[in-house]
Amino acid sequence: MPLVNVLPVFGVGAAIFAIMINFSVHKIEEGHTGVYYRGGALLSSTSGPGYHVMVPIITTFRSVQTTLQTDEVKNVPCGTSGGVVIYFDRVEVVNLLSPASVFDIVKNYTADYDKTLIYNKVHHELNQFCSVHNLQEVYINLFDQIDENLKTALQKDLNTMAPGLYVQAVRVTKPKIPEQIRKNYELMEGEKTKLLIAHEKQKVVEKEAETERKKAIIEAEKIASISKITWEQKIMEKESQKKISEIEDSTSLAKIKSKADADFYSVQKQAESNKLLLTSEYLEMKKYQALAGNSKIYFGNDIPSMFVDSTTDTAKRAPLDFKAAQMNNP
Repeated sequence: MPLVNVLPVFGVGAAIFAIMINFSVHKIEEGHTGVYYRGGALLSSTSGPGYHVMVPIITTFRSVQTTLQTDEVKNVPCGTSGGVVIYFDRVEVVNLLSPASVFDIVKNYTADYDKTLIYNKVHHELNQFCSVHNLQEVYINLFDQIDENLKTALQKDLNTMAPGLYVQAVRVTKPKIPEQIRKNYELMEGEKTKLLIAHEKQKVVEKEAETERKKAIIEAEKIASISKITWEQKIMEKESQKKISEIEDSTSLAKIKSKADADFYSVQKQAESNKLLLTSEYLEMKKYQALAGNSKIYFGNDIPSMFVDSTTDTAKRAPLDFKAAQMNNP
């Protein structure tokens, strides 16, 4: 075969080989798991991150994410029990697929498993929730519970239908409601805000009044405590003065009693002394001392008997008495 005829054939072969190589070598990113299809049938083999080779054209692959991913479900319609249709603008579901469960979940729900297990389930659960609650409950009263309730409902079904797929979190945005109703809610919220402001002002006034009352009570208790202390001091002073007075009185009484006892003792001793001193001989001596000191002269027969001896003749003693009187009064 001439060389000119061989070159075109070689070029075609090289091109076909290059195409085959291009379609047979593929790359799986980190955090993903590769699944393979041959003739539309899912093969049992899977592959991890890196470069891999497969039979081109006959075999195809899909890369399934096994790290945290966020599925966004947008514009979900929801009818309340009162007949008002509202729309949830965006519902975000953060989920994680276990690498060991990739084959089973893809086999049961295809590589787009999130459409069946998450998207459709979100629509269903939100409509179930809205159908048993009115607009006030969905939009205001129970809105803070929707996230947790939806997460619980999704995970409960996934545990049965797709083990290995876990819901980490659910975030639900505020639903869109008819404009007129929204304005009414805004007006209502404005009135509530005013009411809250008034209530807070009232609480401030009450707190200030309570503070003033407590201050007054503290001040009154302070004054009462000071008065009590002052009164107790006065009582103590009076009691001290009374005790001092009682001590002084008892001391004075003791002194008076002691002096009286001393005087009594002195008089008693004097009486005892006089009793011992006043003998008949002593009294006789005192009598004659008193007579000796008397300067009176008695004449006649009426001389006091104290100056004469009753057993002696008056006439006989008279000269002697007269004589003695002259001697005492020369």
